[in-house]
Amino acid sequence: MTMTSEASTRRDTVLVVDDTPETLSFLTDTLDQAGFTVLIATDGDSALELVDQITPDLVLMDAVMPGIDGFEACRRLKREKLLSHLPVIFMTGLSDTEHVVEGLAAGGVDYVAKPIVIDELLARIRVHLANARIASGTHAALDATGRFLLATDLSGRLLWSTPKARALLAELFPGQNEQAANLPAELVQQLMQLRQSVKGAGTAIMEVGARRLEISMLSRIGPDELLFRLAESGTRGDEQQLQSALLLTTREAEVLLWISRGKSNREIGEILSISPRTVNKHLEQVFVKLGVENRAAAAARAVRTLAR
Repeated sequence: MTMTSEASTRRDTVLVVDDTPETLSFLTDTLDQAGFTVLIATDGDSALELVDQITPDLVLMDAVMPGIDGFEACRRLKREKLLSHLPVIFMTGLSDTEHVVEGLAAGGVDYVAKPIVIDELLARIRVHLANARIASGTHAALDATGRFLLATDLSGRLLWSTPKARALLAELFPGQNEQAANLPAELVQQLMQLRQSVKGAGTAIMEVGARRLEISMLSRIGPDELLFRLAESGTRGDEQQLQSALLLTTREAEVLLWISRGKSNREIGEILSISPRTVNKHLEQVFVKLGVENRAAAAARAVRTLAR
């Protein structure tokens, strides 16, 4: 018996938003025959309400409609972080450059003019669905690696971030909710200065209270998307104090400092760019030198030393 995977049988869902019954009927029949599941909405309001219930894979949006037009509906969709990568293709009989520009500025990925050429439309739909899958898969893969990564647009607005990065920012900036769409203003300033000063690569250090945030710009991954890596670096003065007072090596002092801040071996390994096993070996030496038996006792000793 041959098993068919869910992925291979799943039909992509396209939401068609248009206030013209003839266009809705024509596109519904055409897309259904092409193998898509079709949802319909007759205005921007109903489209937004529908997306609240069901997330389509792609939206075909009429640009000019009564009430909330397609441009505004697209802008509202893109404000939602979970929908930021939902591809929107605009449809309109208007071919003026200003409308093309407005559609793309609103967050659309493409633009087709009426009367619609079906073969061209289907080709564009398939390309943008494939691109959206790649983007979604990339973000899911990054989330799974536990990396401290985030992406912003050219103005510093957060586009997406990995769970590790969200948690770190919430810890460093107590008023920053992990689900917040906007980054702290002081961090945005650092990101933009880094981008301009290093022309696309480099590292900057940001002091956040007694802690230090290391920010690296990795690359530009789209026309309006910048990828950054975050890492919390130890306070050099604290490391030196532990090293001197407890007769530790530089690396042992770094490991002990992060143990005192509640970090796991895996997290310390990510911060120091070493393996968790190497962290554990350094920690074993720390236990011997401090005359303690576990990490809790080592952390307490470090806290007492730093409080002097």
